[in-house]
Amino acid sequence: MDRLSVELQSYFFGEKRPTQVTLADVLNIGGERIFGLVFALLGLILTLPLPLLGLTRPIGFLILVSAVQLAVGAKSPWIPKGLVNKPIALKTVQGVMKQGIPWLRRIEMFSRPRLLYVFSSFTGRFAMGIALAIAAIFIIIGLPGLRALAGVGILMTGLGLVVDDGAICLTGVAVCIFADLIGVSNAIALVMGGSSILGCPSP
Repeated sequence: MDRLSVELQSYFFGEKRPTQVTLADVLNIGGERIFGLVFALLGLILTLPLPLLGLTRPIGFLILVSAVQLAVGAKSPWIPKGLVNKPIALKTVQGVMKQGIPWLRRIEMFSRPRLLYVFSSFTGRFAMGIALAIAAIFIIIGLPGLRALAGVGILMTGLGLVVDDGAICLTGVAVCIFADLIGVSNAIALVMGGSSILGCPSP
């Protein structure tokens, strides 16, 4: 397939589309590299400074479901029909793409096929899946400050899968792991803080 930014530009701006599209329509662009496209698109949405209006948790759930399937060796992700066929206004998606495609182009400038074992081996795909799944859990929980950081890691991992670039995949996984560590630290702090409040003697 062409570069993802080229495919998305052509699909959303170079061809006439209905007023509504679905995730299934977009995922057809990915062909055999649908895993990478799922993570790249959802990660891209998370990184943009846009109000998601209650969509953060559904997006996190989609990432979690796809990441678990990647970890166990599935060839392509199964996504619930209710989510994959839900209509989305074309103008809304075009607004996201106008902001996101330039960022994709910047990352793609440095991409090329390399370190293929990173995503061709079961061990590599398992490690990627686990790192992405943990990040998705923290996105669903809604811990503050993690959406954009985890989104960058998910975006880069997905784009690496799309363009067969193991170096970009590894960078994305490293960002996800960093986000995971921050999420664990925040969760521990919240639990410890709640325990301290509950354990404080009454004045």
